[in-house]
Amino acid sequence: MEFKEVMKQRRAVNFFDPAKDVTDAQIKDIIETASLAPSGFNLQPWQVIVVKDKAKKETLRKVAWDQAKITEAPIVLIVLGDREGWKKGHNTFERDFAEMVKTGAMKKEQYDWFAGATKSIYGTTADQKMAFACKNAGFFGLSLMLAAKNVGLDSHPMDGLDVEGVKKAFNIPDQYWIPLLLAIGHFDKSKTLFPPKWRKSYNEIVVSF
Repeated sequence: MEFKEVMKQRRAVNFFDPAKDVTDAQIKDIIETASLAPSGFNLQPWQVIVVKDKAKKETLRKVAWDQAKITEAPIVLIVLGDREGWKKGHNTFERDFAEMVKTGAMKKEQYDWFAGATKSIYGTTADQKMAFACKNAGFFGLSLMLAAKNVGLDSHPMDGLDVEGVKKAFNIPDQYWIPLLLAIGHFDKSKTLFPPKWRKSYNEIVVSF
C-alpha cells in the first residue's frame, strides 16, 4: 500500500470483529516494521506486552476504563516507555554502543562520552526522563498503527487507563511508563464507521512567533 494511502486509511476504530483473528506472524511483522521508528541516539526506549489471552484481556479491561474494544479485539498491545534506557549496564544501552563501534560510528574509547551524552539527552529530572521515554515510545506507537494498516488491520490507541493498575496487574517494573494501549484487529463491519475527523490545514499548523 502506498504510504499516503496508509495514512488516509488508518483510523481509530471503536468496534472490532471478535470472530476474526490476528495471527502471530502478523503481530511479529507489525512489531518488527514499527521497530524501524527513529529514536534519540537509537536507544529505542520502548517495549511492548502482547495481550492475547482472554482472561488477561478481561484483567486489562478492568483497569482501562472498562473499554469493550479491549476484549473484542484479538490483540491488545501494552506499549511501554523506558525511563532508564540511558543507564550503563542497560541491555539496549550496551547493545547500542557495541553496534556503533561495530559499524565504525564510534570508537571503544568513547564509551564514557556516549554514557554522558545519553544521560544528557534523557535529561536530569524525572519529568525530562518521562518526556524522553514517552516521546520516543510515541514514535513507536504510531509506527505500530501504520504497520497494522499496511497489512490490512485496524487499530485503536487508548489513553484511558489506570497506569498503576495496569503495571500491578502485569508486573511491569517501575522504570516503565505506559503511554498507550493499542487494540489491533478487524473492524466490525456490522457497525458504523463514522467519517474521518477534521484535521488542521497547512495554514493552521504553520506558525511563527
